[in-house]
Amino acid sequence: MGKLWQKMVDENDSSVNNAAFANIIESLCHERLFQDVFMIAEDTPQGKSVPEEFAYGQMIDSLCKVGRHNGAARVAYIMKTKGIIPSFISYNSIVHGLCKEGSCMRAYQLLEEGIEFGYWPSEYTYIVLIEGLCLEADLRKAKEVFQIMLKKEGLDRTRIYNNYFKSSLSYEQVNNPTELLNVLVFMLQSQCKPDVITLNTIISGFCRMGRIEEALRIMNDMLMGKFNSPDAVTLTTICGMLNVGRIREALDLLYKVMPEKGVRPGLIMQFFVDYLNYSEKVKQWSHDDFVYAAILKGLCRSGKFNEACNFLYELVDCGVSPNIVNYNILIDIACKSGLKAEAYQIVGEMRKNGLTPDAVTWRILDRLHGNAGKQVCISANTQFEEGLQEFHC
Repeated sequence: MGKLWQKMVDENDSSVNNAAFANIIESLCHERLFQDVFMIAEDTPQGKSVPEEFAYGQMIDSLCKVGRHNGAARVAYIMKTKGIIPSFISYNSIVHGLCKEGSCMRAYQLLEEGIEFGYWPSEYTYIVLIEGLCLEADLRKAKEVFQIMLKKEGLDRTRIYNNYFKSSLSYEQVNNPTELLNVLVFMLQSQCKPDVITLNTIISGFCRMGRIEEALRIMNDMLMGKFNSPDAVTLTTICGMLNVGRIREALDLLYKVMPEKGVRPGLIMQFFVDYLNYSEKVKQWSHDDFVYAAILKGLCRSGKFNEACNFLYELVDCGVSPNIVNYNILIDIACKSGLKAEAYQIVGEMRKNGLTPDAVTWRILDRLHGNAGKQVCISANTQFEEGLQEFHC
């Protein structure tokens, strides 16, 4: 290789030297001879036959192409020790590549170092970096990256906020309504206007936290004209209300607010429009037990067992006759939670409404008594009567 360097020194055509050097570096990286690349970066045997900026940029580019982003960062460090500033494109390739391969902490470190010579990440690199930091549960660093990006000129600052809200909420790192509102207030104070995407993201976040009052407050501000008008996505966050048992308020939005705003619910919401109405129409839906089963399971999975029971009892009060599957769902949850009295209370309500416990009911109750795997059909009624008597005592 020494002869090649000498040949390059004697060559007068810079384009030939550049092409030869690029070919050498790419070949070394392709053959995974990375130590040779680092030696060239440190010793620069090519001398002045190739411009330094071009040579180092070629090394970074070739290393990034083969996924050696940490190696590329090492070359960038060598450059800085020699007083050469990496190009923003090369440096951004390193930071972005580290994020994509899961080394977001290292990427964050390079971002901090890059700020010293005026580096700003591209918007796409910013997105993958804050996503990675949120995935690592380091919201503090994610927020610092977010604040750095707010200082960059020429970017859509609303979109920067939206990406921050989306990333932090998607990875469930923000579970503090005060923090969420503080960022929104800061956004407004800095004369950055939230759009409907911003507000939908925040409303969805509050719903997932179970903070329906805050979500409704923002939605009401939208309805009053303080912000963008709600769209179909805004109102379909009603699912969050269903998850916390706020079914009546959800239905009010579906039947009253949506029509007033001329918004048609999406496919999923239309499903609820068609089936979740506590009115006289509900009496006609006794054949749609699968709908009630889906709602009961959803409430139970959200830890809303009492709300699920109330939902089933209200159906009965409205004249609906839920089938035994719906009762078995609640009995099963009660048994798994060790709620023996509640389980027998539901069985009692079931019998009061004209249903007889089936084999599934008895198997569920059998597990409650620790008799899993035994035949209990013969003593089923006896076991129930003993359990019911125990409940009343």
